[in-house]
Amino acid sequence: MSDLYWLDDLQMARLDPFFPKSHGRPRVDDRRVLSGIIFINRNGLRWRDVPKEYGPHKTLYNRWKRWSEKGVFARIMAGLAAEHGEEKTAMIDATYLKAHRTATSMGVKKGGRGRLIGRTKGGMNTKLHAICDSRGRPISFFVTAGQVSDYIGARALVSSLPDVDWLLGDRGYDTDWFRGALKDKGIRACIPGRKQRKTSIRYDKRRYKRRNRIEIMFGRLKDWRRVATRYDRCPKVFLSAIALAATVIFWL
Repeated sequence: MSDLYWLDDLQMARLDPFFPKSHGRPRVDDRRVLSGIIFINRNGLRWRDVPKEYGPHKTLYNRWKRWSEKGVFARIMAGLAAEHGEEKTAMIDATYLKAHRTATSMGVKKGGRGRLIGRTKGGMNTKLHAICDSRGRPISFFVTAGQVSDYIGARALVSSLPDVDWLLGDRGYDTDWFRGALKDKGIRACIPGRKQRKTSIRYDKRRYKRRNRIEIMFGRLKDWRRVATRYDRCPKVFLSAIALAATVIFWL
């Protein structure tokens, strides 16, 4: 039995509306190229090591770079995730993704400050901030340098919060402005208070236990080797790898 990955007809039908229109010469077979791109990202291979069944590696790499820079993979994930139908509970959290030396090299010459890679206790990392629904399916993403705090990521994601009753988050999101922003949206916060607070914050501990679903979601994303380890220097390309993994795992 082959270990190669192939998109089926139903999956292609869901993806097709998001594909850019072809201008001039028809594109190389979308199913073959996209299946190869998924295989590369899931297994963390070099592009030149792609199995011959997917065709020339340059064809796959050029499609990957071109569509990543155009934001195609991010739009696919956002478009499919818009069908989430969640009305009750959403969750917010962040996780570290290790940056490989190929992503951090030549930082001075190439303007490394814009790569969203920062030094933390665990080394050079990028931080992935995410919102997911009650089933642990990602709805929106935002990436920052590794040393950036959770509440800064929350500030970027607050506008994309779904219209739900509850938001679950850990102590990293215990700030007055964030609680106020949730209240303005009619969302109740289930976020424990920081230990430094003079007055304790009451929260639903039973409901809070469900937050493990976003942790499971991060774990499943990190099963894809080009997500768990960042090889791409360009943040937009790396975000495309995350969006592609989320699309295949949760939305197809």
